[in-house]
Amino acid sequence: MSETSESGSPAVDNPYVWDPPTEFEPVEELSPEAAEAQAERLREAVRFHDRRYYQEADPVIEDRTYDRLFARLEELEDAFDLDTEGSPTERVGGEPLDELGSVEHVAPMLSVDSSGDPEDVREFDERVRRTLERADWEGDPHYVCEPKFDGVSVEVIYEDGVYERAATRGDGETGDDITRNVRTVRSVPARLGGDPPEFLAVRGELFMPRDAFQAYNRELVERGDEPFANPRNAVAGTVRQLDPGVVAERPLDCFFFDVLESSREFGSHWERHETLPEWGLQVNDRVERVGDVEDAIDYRDRLLEERDDLDYEIDGVVVKVDDYGACETLGSTSRAPRWAFAYKFPARSEVTTVRSIAVQVGRTGRLTPVALLDPVEVGGVTVSRASLHNPEQIAELEVNVGDQVRVLRSGDVIPYVEEVIEKNSEGHFEFPDHCPVCESAVERDGPMAFCTGGLACDAQLQRAIQHYASRSALDIEGLGERTVEQLLDAGLVERLPDLYELEREDLSGLEGWGETSATNLLAELDAAREPPLADFLVAIGVPEVGPTVARDLARHFGSLDAVREASSEELRAVEGIGDVVAGEIREFFDSERNEDVLAGLLEHVDPQEVDVETGDALAGLTFVFTGALEGFTRDEAQSLVERNGGSATSSVSGNTDYLVAGENPGQSKLDDADAEDVPVLDGGAFRDLLEEHGIEVE
Repeated sequence: MSETSESGSPAVDNPYVWDPPTEFEPVEELSPEAAEAQAERLREAVRFHDRRYYQEADPVIEDRTYDRLFARLEELEDAFDLDTEGSPTERVGGEPLDELGSVEHVAPMLSVDSSGDPEDVREFDERVRRTLERADWEGDPHYVCEPKFDGVSVEVIYEDGVYERAATRGDGETGDDITRNVRTVRSVPARLGGDPPEFLAVRGELFMPRDAFQAYNRELVERGDEPFANPRNAVAGTVRQLDPGVVAERPLDCFFFDVLESSREFGSHWERHETLPEWGLQVNDRVERVGDVEDAIDYRDRLLEERDDLDYEIDGVVVKVDDYGACETLGSTSRAPRWAFAYKFPARSEVTTVRSIAVQVGRTGRLTPVALLDPVEVGGVTVSRASLHNPEQIAELEVNVGDQVRVLRSGDVIPYVEEVIEKNSEGHFEFPDHCPVCESAVERDGPMAFCTGGLACDAQLQRAIQHYASRSALDIEGLGERTVEQLLDAGLVERLPDLYELEREDLSGLEGWGETSATNLLAELDAAREPPLADFLVAIGVPEVGPTVARDLARHFGSLDAVREASSEELRAVEGIGDVVAGEIREFFDSERNEDVLAGLLEHVDPQEVDVETGDALAGLTFVFTGALEGFTRDEAQSLVERNGGSATSSVSGNTDYLVAGENPGQSKLDDADAEDVPVLDGGAFRDLLEEHGIEVE
């Protein structure tokens, strides 16, 4: 047993590796020489602990101690402008890229022939034996068996032991240059240990551990973002990010399993497998060397039984002829080596395991429980989440984390948990009393649960902004999902009113933005400062108030203040509004949180009042509008018709009197008008009709 220090850590010459001080001296007290020396010791320490954690699975310090070492190294390199080439701190990312380049591989990255039938594996063995016998190869072939990882294959190159480049497999000859992204992955060393060759090109598999994938998906769901379907999709979407900082935040890992080219020669795959860890390259501990093909088949069957216990996704095993000389004799086709074969697992059934339960917050504040699952094929689609609908269903199913469940999927609807097949937990998931995003109290309404945070809840805010800018509301181009995420992540928008306080400099500094895109968005926001009242009522997200109800409210009350102050009884006087809708509207405007946000919006926005005086010049006539009308918006045209006693509907039927078609009309409405023998008016004919009925048009 080695000697230990008083702290219990092994005593070694380098205290920064094993027993860092409780507090580091202030950087301003260090000379440049002392800072450089300390930084180098810290780099050594971080590399050492990376190796203990990733290659040996035997960490000797706690995560927070490691984080303190890493942070100190960053501090020194920044304060003294130290050279960071090859430093572990290069993992934190860097400036975003405009695009990924393309690079040629040093050796072809071939695919592997595969089958799920054991007879095909035995036939592979027979082909190997026949070829080697014809070449006068002596002895029987041995095999190396390894898991077939379901991740993203990459080429990683080291020169003189220093990380040089990484690329995706691509078409096998060239791939995307993802050097800066892979540099952020902790299990990919920036500098090799031991005595590495001068040149080394290795093939690895980037993956996302199951536990990390579930935790990351949970964060996405709770933020209201779309989760990844499976770990492989998560990795594939991550490595092609243009911002290495985004990659650094995601829990990627890497196993290395092949040498594409090296200045050092190897005699076998097994020798390679045992050597890579000596250089700090992580290999999988389930790799085995077996005597014959039947042992390889047994290996696959054992791994299939253990599949659900692994913390990474695999979809089979790869069987490789061990001896490199035999592999050279066997050769390759244009797409696959003749010395390797993948024995695939059968597709998963629709029974899977609940790994976590997240609570998603919708735009209206409704909380929806979502089961995060081990990915499973259901109807040809990979499913990794399923709805649990509401707290009552959770209690009825008695479902909890760890249970095996049957998942059903109908059409394009989100899959749902039908039943618990095997109970591996106690009780059922306890629904939270507070919103998982903003910590506001949760209120129950029958089987439903709602966050009371309103627009002050970040999850509701993201959806609220997207809804506010949607075509059915204020139609603000440029405020799509990705843009809204950027604004929230950058801290530029914390409340809806903040949209109107954005400045060009704020926007042009975002990834993918420039002066033109920033100017365009600000112009769109300025154009939305005087919206029609009906559009504004839709935009602020009043429950149960869509475009039709909003127009009815606007026509009936004429102003926003009148709608806000209307009693439930006055609201019920509006055609089409009953007790439930009236109660929802009243509750929305009675909320102090909503009123606070609304007051902030009204400092920037002036919803236009509506002339509530109506006539009957168009009484009994029904209009449908399609295309862009010159001189007024479609909403204005509909409002004009309705203020004069007519009706405006969205689809053509036998009761339609006129279809008004502007520029770029919808062909389906024109076809329906032709089928129903409905007259079609262009913009000029519509104006003539209005004047014939005594309606003045500006």
